[in-house]
Amino acid sequence: MNRFVIAVYVENKFGVLTRVTSMFTRRGFNIDALTVGETECPEYSRITLTMSGDGYAKRQMINQLRKLHNVKKVEELEADNSINRELMLIKVRNNPETRQDIMAAVSVFRCKIIDYSPEALSIEITGEPSKITAFIEIMKPFDIIEMCRTGIVALERGSGSMLEK
Repeated sequence: MNRFVIAVYVENKFGVLTRVTSMFTRRGFNIDALTVGETECPEYSRITLTMSGDGYAKRQMINQLRKLHNVKKVEELEADNSINRELMLIKVRNNPETRQDIMAAVSVFRCKIIDYSPEALSIEITGEPSKITAFIEIMKPFDIIEMCRTGIVALERGSGSMLEK
């Protein structure tokens, strides 16, 4: 199964996100990750969603999204022509025996420690989803207390804008 990233410009109005996500539910497709935020133009929001499926599922969802009221533009973001980033906050157990190993991993992965207590370290990491996943694997032996991932945000490379097309 392939993973697809789809960007959707929608009117920044009450209920639009519900209509978009309900469409996936009605058709039996799962959203792997979803991020939403206001764009450079306050009357629009941008939804970036990640889904798994075959080419048929991707085409069907893109076509269905384009038919929705309040949707201005829908576009698949190809991996080789886009920039993808994700943010994760992770809290791991802090103790004198493992602290230096955790700090070394934080340095190698270019993370930030954003909260320190004698019992826990809270770490912020951004990057490609594969980097986030690799960091989680490194942290597992240190007792992960809690973590939260944002999902992918993505833009096409270059100077163009999705709305200019």
